[in-house]
Amino acid sequence: MGSEDGLRRILDIPLEVKVEMGRTKLLVNEIIQFGQGTVIELHKLAGEPLDMYVEGRLVARGELVVINENFGFRITEIITPEARIKSLGL
Repeated sequence: MGSEDGLRRILDIPLEVKVEMGRTKLLVNEIIQFGQGTVIELHKLAGEPLDMYVEGRLVARGELVVINENFGFRITEIITPEARIKSLGL
């Protein structure tokens, strides 16, 4: 079996991809008071790059775009393998 065969085997494996706008911590009391129109402040400034995670690991940063009437994500930076290893504390 060549390396091409091995690569073909993994190409159809589904991976979870998330794009994160920001995070915050809230008290349970604050969460149970949520209602329609509640605004939650995130610890990220407007215009800052969004983070993209694959299987829980940061792999890229980018920006929100609108495509027709859908949101999309434009990658502006790929996180280097060295930076990913450093973020793991290794």
